[in-house]
Amino acid sequence: MKSARAIFIKQARDTLKNPSMLIQFIIFPVMAFIMTEFVAKPEPEIPNSQFVTMFAAMFSGMSPLVMTATAIAEDRERRSLRFLVMAGVKPYEYLCGIGGVILLASAVMSLLFAFMGGFVGAEFWKFVAVIMLGSVASVILGATVGIFSKNQQAATALGMPIAMVLGFTPMLAMFNETVEKIFNVFYTMQMNKVAIGFSFEQTESMSEPVLIMLANIAVLTVLFILAFRMKGLRN
Repeated sequence: MKSARAIFIKQARDTLKNPSMLIQFIIFPVMAFIMTEFVAKPEPEIPNSQFVTMFAAMFSGMSPLVMTATAIAEDRERRSLRFLVMAGVKPYEYLCGIGGVILLASAVMSLLFAFMGGFVGAEFWKFVAVIMLGSVASVILGATVGIFSKNQQAATALGMPIAMVLGFTPMLAMFNETVEKIFNVFYTMQMNKVAIGFSFEQTESMSEPVLIMLANIAVLTVLFILAFRMKGLRN
């Protein structure tokens, strides 16, 4: 795992030097705080944690995806990925190195969302676990998008629409049964159901959504490995 560690350190440095990437992490917690303080708390009918859970789910489905895609596309643009593959770096090592940084930052944000939501005990850690499952799926999907993107601009152009569909579809599904049926197999739909459930104390049926999310992760991992082997040496 020396290769993964080296890639992790390199990506951590690149991330800290990139303000636009850092902003993507803080924008959703900031929005959750504003909506909670100025909309939820003054209105007794709205649970104080409702906007926190909603923005946490959106964060998990969007930010890690776009950031991973951009980071990998940057390596392709600089031809770093070519040298890594020629040096014998395995797909899982590369994904662990790049994704590890983003997942670490996502874990910090998940803890922040959980504190903002006022969750305690087992509920706190269940909420964090669900958000992190979504982040893992987003990182893997973002990695696949990055592999197929020639540069950062292409990664953003491809990754952002995918992220927006995955991030905003769960909200649309709350008002449209057809949308819910079509997108119910995607991890963001299941994550949103569980996350919103925490606001209304409906956490008893987590097993099925979690299994669907794990299935998404398995499928996305296979797609990433295939994409890495197919495109890893190309620029």
